[in-house]
Amino acid sequence: MIVITGAMGTIGRALAGRLHGHDVLAAVRRPADLPCPYALADFERPETIGALLSPGDRLLLNSSLWPGFAAAHRAVIDLAARAGVAQVVTVSVRGARPGGRLGGGMHGEVDEHLRASGVPYAILQPTGFMQNLPGEVRDGRMYGSYGPGPVNYIDARDVAKVAAALLTRPAGPGSDHVLTGPESLPHERIAERVGAVLGRPVRYVDLPVPEMAAHLERQGMPAPFAADLAALMAETGDGRWATTTTEVEDITGRPPRTLDDFLTEHKTTFATT
Repeated sequence: MIVITGAMGTIGRALAGRLHGHDVLAAVRRPADLPCPYALADFERPETIGALLSPGDRLLLNSSLWPGFAAAHRAVIDLAARAGVAQVVTVSVRGARPGGRLGGGMHGEVDEHLRASGVPYAILQPTGFMQNLPGEVRDGRMYGSYGPGPVNYIDARDVAKVAAALLTRPAGPGSDHVLTGPESLPHERIAERVGAVLGRPVRYVDLPVPEMAAHLERQGMPAPFAADLAALMAETGDGRWATTTTEVEDITGRPPRTLDDFLTEHKTTFATT
């Protein structure tokens, strides 16, 4: 059986929809409309997820971030090891490492624990999700502290496509996969492409890290989180997220979606922001 956590999110829903013909179970916090059977379970009670696992199962480990994220995921990994699962596929982030900023640090702790667990694994390390771009456009502007360097984005559905391929083929002992979209662009160019699809100007406004942190605080973000996020943008824009890989096509046999494809498909989502 393939057990999916985070099934209510973009990746989880897309993955569940790709696994027709397989024995699939989604672990969800509340009753949900999903294309597969589900059971109620919660990362805040790791034992409820562990109770769903049996020898030979495959597990997708995926959830949004919260203060208890790393501890809960480590606990689920330990329970998966005790259950004798055949593979854990986890959705991490590019550049994850213990001690890193925000999600990069939390994912880094989980990834390190998974590698040492003895469970066959695949760690998916995607760049930024294209699905986050609509929320960044407000009144014809996109703010950031990325600088002029190119940054990569990937469609989250391509991450689901990779996960589906790995969860339905023989598992290797352990592997890391940096997943990218087909091209990396400066945010100025990304804003221009968004504007071209919307038929109205969209401008990228690049701010120094302290000013970007203040901008995020004015939007209601807590000060420590805003400071870290602004600094993370600057780090992301320094070139470390500029290179692309062929992992998506190598694993799935199909290239990842382009930014233009995504923008055209999600035009109405942008138009309402």
